[in-house]
Amino acid sequence: MLRKPVAVFLAGVASLLLSASAAGAQEAHACPKEAPAGTRCFTGRSAEGAYYWIAVPADWNGGLIVHAHGGPRTETPQPDDPVEDLTRFMVMVRAGYAWAGSAYRRGGYGVRMAAEDTDRLRQVFVARFGRPKLILLHGQSWGGNVAAKAAELYAVDADGARNYDGVLLTSGVIAGGTRAYRFRADLRAVYQYYCANHPAADEPQYPLWQGLPAGSRLTRKDLSARVEACTGVGKAAAERTPQQQRNLRDILAVTGVREDQLVAHLAWGTFLFRDMVQKRLGGRNPFDNSAVRYRGSHDDAALNRGVQRFRADPAAVAALAYDSDLSGLIVLPTLTLHAKGDPTASVSMEALYRQTVAGAGRADLLVQVFSDEAEHSHLSDAEYAAALETLSRWVLDGRRPTPQGVGQLCAQDAGAIAGGCHIDPAFIPAGM
Repeated sequence: MLRKPVAVFLAGVASLLLSASAAGAQEAHACPKEAPAGTRCFTGRSAEGAYYWIAVPADWNGGLIVHAHGGPRTETPQPDDPVEDLTRFMVMVRAGYAWAGSAYRRGGYGVRMAAEDTDRLRQVFVARFGRPKLILLHGQSWGGNVAAKAAELYAVDADGARNYDGVLLTSGVIAGGTRAYRFRADLRAVYQYYCANHPAADEPQYPLWQGLPAGSRLTRKDLSARVEACTGVGKAAAERTPQQQRNLRDILAVTGVREDQLVAHLAWGTFLFRDMVQKRLGGRNPFDNSAVRYRGSHDDAALNRGVQRFRADPAAVAALAYDSDLSGLIVLPTLTLHAKGDPTASVSMEALYRQTVAGAGRADLLVQVFSDEAEHSHLSDAEYAAALETLSRWVLDGRRPTPQGVGQLCAQDAGAIAGGCHIDPAFIPAGM
């Protein structure tokens, strides 16, 4: 919900909304059932081939959320892919904002590609509905990397006018590609040392940084079966053999991965690595564990002697850095929200982003907020609403907020918005 001065500033802007018949090539579409009554939804496809969805509530406050989704999703994008994120963040539409989300033009890795498609959707919205009085860029998970990159590339146009007014990054993978995926390369190496079934002994052998060899037909179901065979994950603890118990204990202790996330992280280190390395980096290796000392197992010396080692190709690292690493040269008020116990995108990424922004001399434009949750894909709706309103106020009145203020605002709204408030205003994450 928007309060003064936001509501005052945006009052009357709903007249900018054109009718569905004036939306050009966009098609009116039935909204998800979770949408507020009277919400109008539109779908379309950009000139680059990216499917998108737009939702405009009946009581539109004149603000627009341009959303960058997470993943990256390696499947071919489908027309209704944005519906999942629209539904997940419907609290933003309920607060009166229009929402626009792109499926991106293709699946797979590519931060600059996704950032371009995200900004293209902003242009599509403006061309059809007029320039909103407030445009906020929102990135979730890997979409946090996309939104942060889009803010660096497209925040200001060639004439110096702002295309966006603020940035909200939630559960963001904001360490950049050269740092964010190292732990999954380590996981592949450690897992293979203990399990020796990915690849299995009777399969073609390949360097683990490749993800999978070309032509492999391994599925996620196949991978899950291999993990279960080695560690017992998927079975009740009492049904695991002593060897499975020790394998699992060592893998988790060395890598820091949570048991319920083991298959998911191995899948990223398999299917996403294949896409990233073989389709985006010309088969070159961006990962390096040549000097890593693994610790926490029942026999660290044996692990470090026997684990597969690999050294990064500098050209691959440079290409990945160009595509996805962040400079910290932000020009817009930027608010981040991250769970302290995020099992997918470590909260330590926030420390690295803070250092990057501070190193660029822009620390005054960054406020970071943390919750006590241990979730990644969806935090409390009340927290999203408070973060969104805080950012809007910051943009409009110019006063830099505090985590304490976000927590207080969230607590005020907790009775009306689901999820409760779990903000820890004193938390400061350690670096990676």
